[in-house]
Amino acid sequence: MKKFVFVLNAIELLAQLMNGKRVEGVLYIDQDTGKLTFKAYNRQSRVREKDRLVKKLPWGWVKESLERIKVYGSFPKDLGTARVMGLLEDHTRDAKNALIDREIIEFI
Repeated sequence: MKKFVFVLNAIELLAQLMNGKRVEGVLYIDQDTGKLTFKAYNRQSRVREKDRLVKKLPWGWVKESLERIKVYGSFPKDLGTARVMGLLEDHTRDAKNALIDREIIEFI
């Protein structure tokens, strides 16, 4: 059995297919015409600015994005709980100092 499929924006769809890309969309029966129709999704690639490294710390880093300040720390378990707690304090202090240095450099 043959079925005809009406393609919306056929020229743009064909251009994407000729470039070797896949085209995602929806296949449905149009209520007005009662015919099988394919409508491609208009997918936009999301391009966002990479986070800027403020300072590399011994156990992690401090980064800055457009909206947030990010602090990451990862400590080995074999150091023990007491030592990790001390390192966490040092890590937080270093992250705070890095933010202070960043503010001073921006105003100069």
